[in-house]
Amino acid sequence: ATSRACNWSQGGRWSDTVTGEQITVFAILGLVMVLLVWGRWRYDLVAFGALLAGLLCGVVPSDQAFSGFGHPATAVIAMVLIVSRGLANSGAVDLLAKAVTAAARTLTTHILLLSGLGALLSALMNNVGALALLMPVDLQAARKAKRAAALTLMPLSFATILGGLVTLIGTPPNIIIAAYREEALGDSYSMFDFAPVGGVCALVGLLFVATIGWRLLPRDRTTAPTGPEFDLEDYVAEALVPQGSSLVGEKIRELDDLAAKNEIDIVG
Repeated sequence: ATSRACNWSQGGRWSDTVTGEQITVFAILGLVMVLLVWGRWRYDLVAFGALLAGLLCGVVPSDQAFSGFGHPATAVIAMVLIVSRGLANSGAVDLLAKAVTAAARTLTTHILLLSGLGALLSALMNNVGALALLMPVDLQAARKAKRAAALTLMPLSFATILGGLVTLIGTPPNIIIAAYREEALGDSYSMFDFAPVGGVCALVGLLFVATIGWRLLPRDRTTAPTGPEFDLEDYVAEALVPQGSSLVGEKIRELDDLAAKNEIDIVG
């Protein structure tokens, strides 16, 4: 959406001319960064507002303004989010997490197992979703082992990022570059074309965070006990549905709107 006028002068130097379109684009991007840092409005509204601003200012062609919504990467990312939600609702992740966490294990073994699970999940789903699913499990394991959660949370975060390198759908940049390759060469990447390089990077990264990385954390953070604010029992309640209630016979998914209205999540 920007243009740059470059002329080769007699002295052998590039002569750059800043255009009004460039100034407009950078002004919009600067405003977007300010609004994202401010956090007053949702990031998706800020991004969509930036698109509309670019359209109204003429730096985004009108015939291409909404082409991104039809991009294959957008559809794939949306489907990955659906798969992530399905894995979360099914309870499959909870079963796997409980199988690999135990208070008696050494810290290195715990980080390696849980981070490996996080990397595996993030290769098949959104990495933020994988982190969100495993983070409560890691916090509970830290409380049982009476160690600081900071020792394991950062390795888990890195592991979910590393896992996204392995597959086509693991991270949005892989999807985007695959779509671009298909447009340019007529042949996209397949699901595991990234695995030979991404898998090695992920494996080396996991070994590093499990053996060395957590030792580099500041001492004042690694010696602090896990605070009571991480006790999930304080945020989970059980309710008894009495006979004759209108909720009897309803499926959980049919109560999603009611739960969202009251700002709760029904887990079972």
